[in-house]
Amino acid sequence: MRTGTRKDYEHCLTWIKPSFLWMMYRCGWGAKADQETVLAVEIERGGFDWALGRACLSHYEPGEHADRAVWRRELKGAPARVQWDPERDLRLRALPYRSLQLGLAGEASRRYADEWTVAITDVTPLAREVHALVRAGEMAAAAALLPEERPYPAPGGTPGLGRMS
Repeated sequence: MRTGTRKDYEHCLTWIKPSFLWMMYRCGWGAKADQETVLAVEIERGGFDWALGRACLSHYEPGEHADRAVWRRELKGAPARVQWDPERDLRLRALPYRSLQLGLAGEASRRYADEWTVAITDVTPLAREVHALVRAGEMAAAAALLPEERPYPAPGGTPGLGRMS
């Protein structure tokens, strides 16, 4: 299925947020303006790994890059970028470990939309149900509804992975 032209994807940056609770933090449980619908997008592992293998860190990191100019060139040419943000708990408070966010642009964004997407599920009702349980203080019930998430064995060379391990 073709969803857009090459030009459509050149200036687009789409972020994949593999953590349900981080996404809830970002969209305010689906209550923030223009973020009222929460979709779970399942993509092919090969596509995710392709993007990770061609990604650059979203920010300059001494030790990962020779200098800022090198990082800027890498970022400009990379079809994907990696950002590591604090994971969140059920109350959306920062935890002491980080979750990967993967930004897709250009070719990666096109492949994501046209090739890698396997399924799209509206999880807005789940987000609202979990949030209602959290507001009611029913943390165990809320936790029981969370989607199963397992650590992802990121391929070697994933930007910033050495600092996270």
